[in-house]
Amino acid sequence: MAAAQVFCSALHGKCKDRPDLADEKLPLESRLDVLPARGGEPVVRAMFEPLGYEVEAVRHPLDERFPEWGDSPYFAMTIRKTTTLSDLLTHLYVLIPVFDGRKHYFVGDDEVEKLLAKGAGWLADHPAKDDIARRYLRHQPGLYREALSRLMTEAEIEDDEAAEAAEESLETSLSLNDRRLAAVAGELRACGAKRVLDLGCSEGKLIRELLADKQFEEVVGLDVSVRALEIAARRLKLDRLPDRQAGRVKLLHGSLLYRDARLAGFDAAAVVEVVEHLDPPRLTAFERVLFEFARPATVVLTTPNREYNETWESLPAGEFRHADHRFEWTRAEFQTWATSVAGRFGYAVRFVGVGEEHVDLGSPTQMGVFTKS
Repeated sequence: MAAAQVFCSALHGKCKDRPDLADEKLPLESRLDVLPARGGEPVVRAMFEPLGYEVEAVRHPLDERFPEWGDSPYFAMTIRKTTTLSDLLTHLYVLIPVFDGRKHYFVGDDEVEKLLAKGAGWLADHPAKDDIARRYLRHQPGLYREALSRLMTEAEIEDDEAAEAAEESLETSLSLNDRRLAAVAGELRACGAKRVLDLGCSEGKLIRELLADKQFEEVVGLDVSVRALEIAARRLKLDRLPDRQAGRVKLLHGSLLYRDARLAGFDAAAVVEVVEHLDPPRLTAFERVLFEFARPATVVLTTPNREYNETWESLPAGEFRHADHRFEWTRAEFQTWATSVAGRFGYAVRFVGVGEEHVDLGSPTQMGVFTKS
């Protein structure tokens, strides 16, 4: 980016003649007369306002002489904030390429490093960090997934681990996790699957269960968290397994929201306690990735039954079992969703309760078993 060369010392927070000014916050204003912004003014504001900038964005017409031609995708943008010059230039350095999603040079691993270096201290907390990373890296899924996983703050990791511990504690009295894994593995055995995907595999508990059965010739775990995959590799002792045994398992870094050719051609897929961690607007993307593109012959999917939460006195009314859950379905809601998905993508689905069943509230875990029609 030319600005990085022209403003090199300022971008890095250095001033040879007045070093004291480098860290001083000043009332700064920056104007870009021609900024391509796909998505319009809302996108411009969504990028800069969370960083504390006052934003003005005026769209240019296609041609002032012919107003009937309508507006162009270009804006005149002015941002204002009392901040250091280095911070202002850093934000512009990262965000200007984001607006049109186009970089006119090869985008590779070094661009991930640039993004993370320039985004240090602010990008991980930005509400639009997903879109920023995706656009900055020119919509390359592999690079985007790597950047997103590395943008997780230590606080997010610790919060997620604490939430998982709380959920496990809640379910311990029922040995629910063991029953859930056994039920999923049983369905995978029953359908005769030999090559299995564990989507959202986390720390590899289901993978360990499947590797104990010689029926499963290949088990591939996928997760968006690099940390979780590292823990899974340690717990599975992949570095100590004989070559033949180690060849049966593979751990992949990836997202369930983007089409991935590595997921095609498997007999079955397990999605254990994963969908409730997805934002509802993203479920459509997940459905297509799994049922349209990966399209295994069998899908075994589990999710909490919200109705059963009433039975846990330690869980306050209205709260979810896990702090990261975006939703929890009732039995009717889950069956409506699953039946709709099955119908749209050519599957049949049946429902199984997992865990001790309450006469009125059902089982704590609900499972859908999808088979290709």
